[in-house]
Amino acid sequence: MGYALSLLDKSPIHDGETASTALKRTVALARQAEQWGFHRFWVAEHHDAPTLASSSPEVLIAFLLANTARIRVGSGGVMLQHYSPYKVAENFNVLAALGPGRVDLGVGKAPGGLPFSTRALQGVVPRTQKQDFSAQLAQLSAFLDKGLPADDPLAGVQATPRPAVTANRFLLGASVDSALLAASQGWDFVFASHLNGDETILQQTLEAYRKAAPGRAPLLAVGIVAAETDAEADRLAGNIQHFKVHVDNGQRVTVGSVEQAEEYARQTGAANYRIEKKTPNVLRGAAGTVSDQLDRLHDRYGIGEFIIDTPINDAAKRLRSIELLAQAQFAAAA
Repeated sequence: MGYALSLLDKSPIHDGETASTALKRTVALARQAEQWGFHRFWVAEHHDAPTLASSSPEVLIAFLLANTARIRVGSGGVMLQHYSPYKVAENFNVLAALGPGRVDLGVGKAPGGLPFSTRALQGVVPRTQKQDFSAQLAQLSAFLDKGLPADDPLAGVQATPRPAVTANRFLLGASVDSALLAASQGWDFVFASHLNGDETILQQTLEAYRKAAPGRAPLLAVGIVAAETDAEADRLAGNIQHFKVHVDNGQRVTVGSVEQAEEYARQTGAANYRIEKKTPNVLRGAAGTVSDQLDRLHDRYGIGEFIIDTPINDAAKRLRSIELLAQAQFAAAA
């Protein structure tokens, strides 16, 4: 096979279900993913989302560590803009102490929700007084390492406990700027093609990261819909689209529907906004077809690991999709 496969889960709550049911399914999927041979199992962060139960990845990661034995577990990702880098470092140091050598810290720049939930998370601190994202990431890196430089006002403060093995670090993004930021901080980089399937941007971003971070291999997040036949996979995938909304104050975010884009603009109070349709990279087909598509991406871009998102709105069919992929990939590898 030549590459590793990992899973991203958002704990979807289907019609008529409770959050408890969705989270139990996430735990069961993590245990099954470990048995099948997936390398990592990551959980996402979404706020004010009635159809998703994944608002606090750190809490869920702790439970997943306790219910698995070998698979790496992590965040895909923590939305750093909302939080103190010091507290994020503490959280993941605790997790790394609970699961030595098994914890991943994935960080994203997106809000993981609409403006009102962002305001609720961040309190009343004016945007002009907040650190920019690159400064937050640098501070987080310092707290995870040996601490802040001597000339920093907080020098000497340690993010305790100090685990024997710290969490592996990944920056999630879909632009050259994100890749260069990851490289400058010594972080691994995951290109989110499951949100932005533009192959020109993908190629430019991966090349920029490899040039800026020699010896480090970027990861690729992709959407996958596998089924018994190509036709069934096409039916399950439907016409998956994402939408990037640009508002007149310079803010922008990618959401899952035009309605969410319009609500984002309303919550920002923007008088003018523009909605841009984005086509995500969703590989679809019978398991063998999908495996061939992964092979081509591996050969073309030198990808050593794929993070798999499965955008199917039926719990049983989603599990079956992942199972079919596992059977095709890991049976071939064995």
